[in-house]
Amino acid sequence: MAATPGQPDLLTSRKTFVPLENNPIVFSRLVHHLGVSPTLGFYDVYSIDSPELLSFIPRPAYALIFICPAAVYFKARRDENDAMKPYEGSGEKEPVIWFRQTIHNACGLIGCLHAVSNGGAKAYIKPGSDLDKLLKEAVPLKTTERAQLLYDSKAIEDAHASAAQLGDTEPPLSEDHCGFHFITFVKGEDGHLWELNGGMKGPVDRGVLDEGEDALSERALNLGIRTFMGTNVMGDTDYGFSLVALAPKIDD
Repeated sequence: MAATPGQPDLLTSRKTFVPLENNPIVFSRLVHHLGVSPTLGFYDVYSIDSPELLSFIPRPAYALIFICPAAVYFKARRDENDAMKPYEGSGEKEPVIWFRQTIHNACGLIGCLHAVSNGGAKAYIKPGSDLDKLLKEAVPLKTTERAQLLYDSKAIEDAHASAAQLGDTEPPLSEDHCGFHFITFVKGEDGHLWELNGGMKGPVDRGVLDEGEDALSERALNLGIRTFMGTNVMGDTDYGFSLVALAPKIDD
């Protein structure tokens, strides 16, 4: 992921991870390694317009991770990000926890952390697990200190390395450039849809969802993912996208 304009220091750190394959098995392995219950996992979303295909996704969908080319992301979000003030939130009263990315090629990792660390998914984090411990340390910290906590975490590095070896393709080299943005949409504890990306200046509130609406509801899709799909962003080219949902495990 390239550095966001206006944030020249975003990815100047020396630590570099092997990019994660955009694969729900890989993402699930990562969060389970960190201490998320195996009763929660990621699922491919093949369409956001077909009720039949959407019916295969377990509900509620606690979060979505949307993967798109960097050029599309910047066209859709550059002006908004430039106008934002750097986020300074911390503490228990935050509606969501947000992590600034300082590890190169950790876009998938940050996306997964945002998905499982917020909203209803938090209930699936095992007490005393690596993720539980990390979040308890992270909550009271400001943005820079939170980023350093992730940067220094051996548990995070080990979980990422384990997941990076999975997938359907040969793992890329750590020096390879990812070229994609992983954007997480979650329903926060305040009932709002939040857009979380470690490459922006902070979390973005996209609006209120009703009590029965999850991250894959029509309103959530309209407030979030579909804002990337207008002709003003895509032009006349169908660039394609990838989308995974975080949801309870389907009963065997």
